[in-house]
Amino acid sequence: MARLRHTAAARQAAIDADLPTLSEQDGVRYLHFNSEWVQGAMRVSKPSELVLAYTQQMMAWLLFVQPGGRDHLGVMGLGAGSLLRFTLRHTRSQVETVERNPGVTAMCQAFFRLPGSERSVLDHADARDWAAEPQRAGRYRALMVDLYDSQAQGPVCDEASFYRDCYRILDEPGVMAVNLFGHHDSFERNLQRIRDAFNGRVLCLPEIDEGNTVALAFKGHALEGSAGALLDRAALLESRTGLPAQRWARSLLALM
Repeated sequence: MARLRHTAAARQAAIDADLPTLSEQDGVRYLHFNSEWVQGAMRVSKPSELVLAYTQQMMAWLLFVQPGGRDHLGVMGLGAGSLLRFTLRHTRSQVETVERNPGVTAMCQAFFRLPGSERSVLDHADARDWAAEPQRAGRYRALMVDLYDSQAQGPVCDEASFYRDCYRILDEPGVMAVNLFGHHDSFERNLQRIRDAFNGRVLCLPEIDEGNTVALAFKGHALEGSAGALLDRAALLESRTGLPAQRWARSLLALM
């Protein structure tokens, strides 16, 4: 089973946090926080499939690093467990997830098939505190950062110090994928802070219909390599996972 760890701050956060709710339509189950904003989704018949386009884009870091069995991957924000389920299925790595609200975890266990795996650890903590822990330095091959509250318009962790900690806890080479909301005034502020923390080595995938923009930030030589090699990796990734990786690669090459 997945191991869960709690902090006192996380337990208090659960009291103050929005309670998760769910809805279901056309075979897809959605997680909400008592609002119309979707926090995550799962196709009931194919739970490991990434239903939402932005969650697919959150896996674009696989174009640049190929995690192995000894690598650790970090997921910040459990949501409906989509990134965790997909990552456990398609990599051999250890996956560590941090989620502030134990109510979200309970909802995922009850309704979103939260996977039990010896390769999965889930911490109940504030992502700021989690990323700031000294022992995490250089630990993660990739980070997937998707941190939103019930308003779902700007990331709840957007401080310059938070992004510096994300850089610090990445291994080299390493990639961070961050879900930003391009239609909110927090977008440019977040993007600039990510650029500052990652020495300008940031690329953004094209904005999708929901208004989400996924930024990829790079540490070490993850961004290096030829266009041909990137396209080859994209073709392989698409054949293995069904993700539109070749379209992503072409879009990113236009920015490089």
